[in-house]
Amino acid sequence: MISLLERRGNPCAAPRWGVRILDPMKAARNPESVHAPLARYSHQIELSGPERLLVMSGQVGMGPEGQLPETAAEQFELALANIRRNLEAAGMRPADLVKLTLYLTEPVAPERRAELLGEMLQGHEPCMTLIFVAALAGPALKVEIDAWASTAGA
Repeated sequence: MISLLERRGNPCAAPRWGVRILDPMKAARNPESVHAPLARYSHQIELSGPERLLVMSGQVGMGPEGQLPETAAEQFELALANIRRNLEAAGMRPADLVKLTLYLTEPVAPERRAELLGEMLQGHEPCMTLIFVAALAGPALKVEIDAWASTAGA
């Protein structure tokens, strides 16, 4: 596995973990259960009011300690786990997902992809788009998943 978290002294590094209240309706989070952001972005921003809308940055297939598997299938599984961890950090669950956009630089067998999505979604069917791309933010990255979730406000 490759670690992309050699970030000390990196001026583009975002705050590692925690919650930043942006205004009364917006909170930015970097859950401790997900690897630290690779640049100046937040893993998620929750909008609250009558509806809580959670918008996540694209989640890559990287483990909490920065480990990056070599295969697209393994990265796909970890990216889904990072989405689940972000949902949990916001007090949401996979059934709250409304949109997933899957970016792949190489195929993940359709059967394996369906199996992993099925395990996470448990019958829930959010809107979904699959896009094959030439490259992602780093050459070792093969999977990135963009996710939106919504639930009733608190």
